[in-house]
Amino acid sequence: MHIEKKFGVAVMRRASQWRTMVGMMLAMLLCVAGLGSLGVSTVNAAEDTAATTTTTTAGNAAAVKGKTFKIATDTTFAPFEFRDSSGQMVGIDMDMLRAIAKDQGFEVEIQSLGFNAALQALSSGQADGVIAGMSITDERKAVYDFSDPYFESGVQMAIAKNNDEIKGYEDLKGKTVVAKTGAEGETFAKKNAKKYGYTVKSVDQSATMYEMVKSGNADAVVDDYPVLAYGITQGNGLKTVTPKVPGGSYGFAVNKGQNADLLAAFNAGLANLKQSGEYDKILAKYLGENGTANTANANASGAKKSFLDLAKDSFPALMIGLKNTLLITAISFVIALVLGIVLGLMRVAPNPVLSWIARVYVAIFRGTPILVWAFFFYFGIPQLIGHSINIWVAGALTLSLNSGAYLVEIVRGAIESVNKGQMEGARSLGLNYNQAMRKVILPQAVKIGTPAIINQLVIMLKDSSLLLAIGFGELLYQAQQIYAANFRVTETLLMVGVIYFVAITLLTWLANIVDRRMNKR
Repeated sequence: MHIEKKFGVAVMRRASQWRTMVGMMLAMLLCVAGLGSLGVSTVNAAEDTAATTTTTTAGNAAAVKGKTFKIATDTTFAPFEFRDSSGQMVGIDMDMLRAIAKDQGFEVEIQSLGFNAALQALSSGQADGVIAGMSITDERKAVYDFSDPYFESGVQMAIAKNNDEIKGYEDLKGKTVVAKTGAEGETFAKKNAKKYGYTVKSVDQSATMYEMVKSGNADAVVDDYPVLAYGITQGNGLKTVTPKVPGGSYGFAVNKGQNADLLAAFNAGLANLKQSGEYDKILAKYLGENGTANTANANASGAKKSFLDLAKDSFPALMIGLKNTLLITAISFVIALVLGIVLGLMRVAPNPVLSWIARVYVAIFRGTPILVWAFFFYFGIPQLIGHSINIWVAGALTLSLNSGAYLVEIVRGAIESVNKGQMEGARSLGLNYNQAMRKVILPQAVKIGTPAIINQLVIMLKDSSLLLAIGFGELLYQAQQIYAANFRVTETLLMVGVIYFVAITLLTWLANIVDRRMNKR
């Protein structure tokens, strides 16, 4: 009886310490998360846009008046869509969309996802429309309904500013040309690759393309001419070497046979903007009066901002990203820990059915990439259930289910590391299996498994950066928005690396303090 009481006291102390550790780790994450303010991507077009003197089509305006539409867009396609220093989505597409929404009396919620993700959001029902410098093609017409064209585009080739060898397409034999996935430049580059003997490499972002050319990983870039022109005025380190090749037209898109009222309202609003002169003002704001580039959008003095000035301008947006990163990590960690403990106990249970269920869960989520689940939860499930999924829900499910699979194995390993004699001794004292597990084995397993659990928390914090693929506003996503506008990729990513390092180091240090205090003898 004396030994059993001693076991019970020790167990209660260990269980209390375990609850304290979980609470303190969650509190640390939430406290650090308070550094920034939660970013909101919803844009009220009626409040953000200056009043336009237009005449509206009564039928279209009445059908959409007072409604809010989710519009997906690209993340890094200046001057059509990018974020300014305050974090506001701006650009030709954004200004024009807000002006049309104001004219037609509806509101828009902007979803900044990336071009491919924007199309997936539209197809899955997560968005009502897409505006992202999207070329109108016959292939896309089979899937989407397009508005009247709002911009006549074209492509150009650019090379590094210090490159004097390439003068035109004929100098590209054996070279590598980079283009943006799904853009008009990619179509042009692939069409002419055999003719000029070069290899095409496709990437998702304009800023990434330019960095590849500057670093020598690609010899030239083919991109939409206004995007190239704007990037050059912002100091992206490139120069154009070919004239503009006329290309296709940009249009606003909705799913085939859906949102006809929204499409009609867009066309009516666009016509009104052109008639009033507001459309020309928007183009001139970003492309200049001659439609090539707006040097006024560059630094007023023409001088490049210092690193400290860049850090100061970027700090608010990066802190929003840091807060979102820490919050989604904290939420996901709690869910993953519960899954890990419950399924970890099932994994070592004598019941073969429970053990099999846990093994299947671990095999599925450890054997598939985390990005697959991010896309599935945010784009796939809405198509199955016919209802949109909040991006925070999709992000939490992705991180918690993935990390939960690893925590299951951590819990299993910690339990199996406890000397088998402990279970035998507890059973010999009259405790059943569940009592022995709860009062004897688990308290010892907590001490063994805590360092690995802390390590998994750090991994989860870093894995949260993968959620940028679905447009979640975490730290790396905010960095993308920043360098999409200023093309200071290396310096911006350096700042992000430092923030991650400081956050993870601080979190690990505090967690280790909790671990030492919990497990001291």
